[in-house]
Amino acid sequence: MRVLVTGAAGFIGSHYARSLLAGCYPGYEDAQVTVLDKLTYAGNPANLRPVEGHPRYAFVHGDVTDAALLARVVPGHDVVLNFAAETHVDRSISGAGDFATTNVLGTQRLLQAALDAQVRRFVQVSTDEVYGSVAEGAWTEREPLEPNSPYSAAKAGADLMCRAYHRTYGLDVRVTRCSNNYGPYQYPEKVIPLFVTNLLDGRKVPLYGDGLNVREWLHVDDHCRGIQLVLDKGSAGEVYNIGGGVELTNRELTERLLAALGAGWEMVEHVPDRPGHDRRYAVDDRKIRSLGYEPAVPFERGLAEVVRWYRDHQEWWRPLRGTPGG
Repeated sequence: MRVLVTGAAGFIGSHYARSLLAGCYPGYEDAQVTVLDKLTYAGNPANLRPVEGHPRYAFVHGDVTDAALLARVVPGHDVVLNFAAETHVDRSISGAGDFATTNVLGTQRLLQAALDAQVRRFVQVSTDEVYGSVAEGAWTEREPLEPNSPYSAAKAGADLMCRAYHRTYGLDVRVTRCSNNYGPYQYPEKVIPLFVTNLLDGRKVPLYGDGLNVREWLHVDDHCRGIQLVLDKGSAGEVYNIGGGVELTNRELTERLLAALGAGWEMVEHVPDRPGHDRRYAVDDRKIRSLGYEPAVPFERGLAEVVRWYRDHQEWWRPLRGTPGG
C-alpha cells in the first residue's frame, strides 16, 4: 500500500502522517507514506521531525498546483489524502487569491493527477465552514453550501470539484467536513494556541466582538481517526461530517484557557468583530457514527494536555512567533 498525503507538514496532516507511520491504523502498518508539502509559513518541517529517517517515509517539497510535479509524484500511489490548503480565515479576508489558487485549483490538479494515475481512492479533507452559519440544530451532509468567508468559499469550491470528478469521471472521492480542531503542533495564529502562547508570555488575548460566537471542538486525533474510517469504510462520492460533540462560545473557551493558565479576565482585550464572522457552527455526524466513529478524547483532558504541550514545547512555537525563550 502506497499512500500520498498532501499538506502533511501542517497541523492536521502531520498528525495523520505521524499516526500512520506509528502503526495506529489497522491494515496500514506497512504502508509506504509520501508527504507532499509546499512548506508555506504553516508548513513546518519540525512537525514531521518525529518521523524523519523512518524507512517507510518519503518527503517531496512541492506545490499541489504544479501539474507537472503531480504527474511525476502521484503515479504508483494507491491512496491520496488531500490536507493541502490555506486555512486561516483572517488571512483569507486580507488576501483571497492564494486561497482560491491552493484550495480550488490545487485540488482540481490533484484530482486530475489521481484520475490519470488510476489512484484507487481519494479523500478530501474539508471543513464545516462550507455550510455557513446555523442558528440552531446541526448541519447534515445534505445541507446547501453557503460559505461566508473567502476561505470557506474556496473550500466549498474544492468540495464541489471533488463531487464533479466523482460524478463525471467515476473517481472514488470521499469528502470529510470537520468541526474546529485543536491539539499539539497547531500553528499559533489559531485561537487556542494563540491564546495559550500569549498568556505564557504575559500578553493579552484578543476576543472578537461579544465573544458569543459558538464553535464545536474536535481533537485532532479524533479527526484523523475519522478520516481513516472514511478511507476504509466510507463510500465513493459521499460526504461525512466529523464532529467533536462539544459546543462552546468563544467567551467560554477563553474562560477555560484563562483558568488553565492562572490568568484573570484583565488579560482579555476585546477587539472589533471579524467581517462576516459566522455566529455558530454545529455538525450532525450521525452518518460517520454509523461507520463506528466516536470521539475518544474528552475536551477537558484534551485541552489540559494541549496547554501542557505548548508550555513544554516552547522551542517549537517561539521561532514561529519570533519571541525569545524564557
